[in-house]
Amino acid sequence: MRAMLDLARFIGQGPVQSHDIAVRQDIPEPYLNQLLTLLRKAGLINSRRGPGGGHALARPPSEINLGEVVLALEGPVLASLEPSSEGARRSTCFALRQVMQEVDDVAQQVLARVSLADLLDRERRRTFNYYI
Repeated sequence: MRAMLDLARFIGQGPVQSHDIAVRQDIPEPYLNQLLTLLRKAGLINSRRGPGGGHALARPPSEINLGEVVLALEGPVLASLEPSSEGARRSTCFALRQVMQEVDDVAQQVLARVSLADLLDRERRRTFNYYI
């Protein structure tokens, strides 16, 4: 998410190199490159190799919501909560799975209505100081 916000901050200024993102966001560059590959495959960023290359958002920040980013990087949230064995699946409490589905639904709704532009706006408002 920090890498996507970094790209949103530099929208319209040309491609941003992964090394620069890694330094600014304190993300190990090899790990960042893995994330950027997932984001590119999901159609959220465009990447260009070579001199003058780098990464850029595929759409304006106002058109990319956090739910898309989480889905691209993590996959469906409930999939990670599924029991790994058939025996565990049978013994899983149905009521608990229902509650977890409700939690996932609410989280997805919140993430879907917040865009990268919204996050940047919140960030700007937080860093704006009033002095008397």
